[in-house]
Amino acid sequence: MSALEINYWVLGVTCFLTWALSIPTKDTSWVDRIWSVVPIVYGWVFASGAGFADMRLNVIAALITLWGARLTFNFARKGGYAPGGEDYRWEVLRARMKPWQYQVFNILFIVIAQNVILFLITLPMNELLANPAPFSGVDAALALLFLALLTLETVADQQQWNFHQFKKAERAAGREVRPGFLTTGLFSISRHPNFFAEQAQWWVVYLFVFANQGFGGWSWIGAFVLTGLFIGSTRFTEEITLSKYPDYAQYQKRVSMLVPMPARNREEDDRATA
Repeated sequence: MSALEINYWVLGVTCFLTWALSIPTKDTSWVDRIWSVVPIVYGWVFASGAGFADMRLNVIAALITLWGARLTFNFARKGGYAPGGEDYRWEVLRARMKPWQYQVFNILFIVIAQNVILFLITLPMNELLANPAPFSGVDAALALLFLALLTLETVADQQQWNFHQFKKAERAAGREVRPGFLTTGLFSISRHPNFFAEQAQWWVVYLFVFANQGFGGWSWIGAFVLTGLFIGSTRFTEEITLSKYPDYAQYQKRVSMLVPMPARNREEDDRATA
């Protein structure tokens, strides 16, 4: 059985299990809980297809492992693996849909679509497995770029964690934090620098293909679909944030949603609003 065929089986099993667990628990965040784990499995299965003798595949699998370890840690400390750790956005959607509509959404999008995306983002490794080549300086540069983006995401998540811990402590002391959302550090140049870095890392995985053999068939599709998912998810997240913090609208006007760039001047923003 080829590495690709093994990963098809992994995909099928994870789809079934994440759906099956969502029924008795009435919790549809099981895909979130395996999000940082399953790509590691896919990556090492593809690396095993070359008998772990292809340095490029081994490096990519190791990078994905670092990505997954960081994401698992961050997800765990926010309570993602604890009982009742369902993504708050699913509760919002559940309230907007009839029960049968939400179950269809659960099967088609939360379970199948998201699991397929997790498979697709590692698919460039199958292209590299089919077309082996010596590890090059370009590959080393791409690995360093991946690590830089991983560092960016780690710093952004830590800044966000520190802010929410501070806000929690202030509320416990009877004080309200204004604004109620993070606007400093990396969040002064991007409203979601961690989301930007997350997507960019998977584009780097595809670039290993592009740098070595050009377009690479459909191996870009995973990063492309993931970007679309993140853009839609980010807009939905911001819709919820705006409903809680009306002043978030000014932050949206001043700061880029994803790609880090200098913020607009606050006075310039005030004139535009006037």
